[in-house]
Amino acid sequence: MIQFFYENLPESVNTEYISWLEALIISEEKKPGEINYIFCDDDYLLKVNQDYLQHDYYTDIITFDYVKGKTISGEIFVSLQRISDNASTLSKNYEEELRRVLAHGILHLCGYKDKTEEEEKEMRRKEDFYLAKYE
Repeated sequence: MIQFFYENLPESVNTEYISWLEALIISEEKKPGEINYIFCDDDYLLKVNQDYLQHDYYTDIITFDYVKGKTISGEIFVSLQRISDNASTLSKNYEEELRRVLAHGILHLCGYKDKTEEEEKEMRRKEDFYLAKYE
């Protein structure tokens, strides 16, 4: 079950994305478990980054993996403020950038990484594939 939560923000993310994200998981031959998206601002996510990962920088997403076998579970923290800034910087549509980040978190839980150049290329390919399926 995928749920959306908000920290220091009004509810603003389209819940119709949930069925798309569940379809992504099933397409990856996995099973949806307990997945919580926590939408927040930059300061909230910076504090999570500092407290849990000992990183002192802003980011758009942090994924905590609780996957067991093929059942995908985790907590995905998303800074809507950072997504808005990134969309503007990249001259992208906000909703498309949001969907990309939402998919990115699920893809991490499905086992995709993005630390190396090759892993990052594969992650982008998968994001693009699932973004095209949304539209």
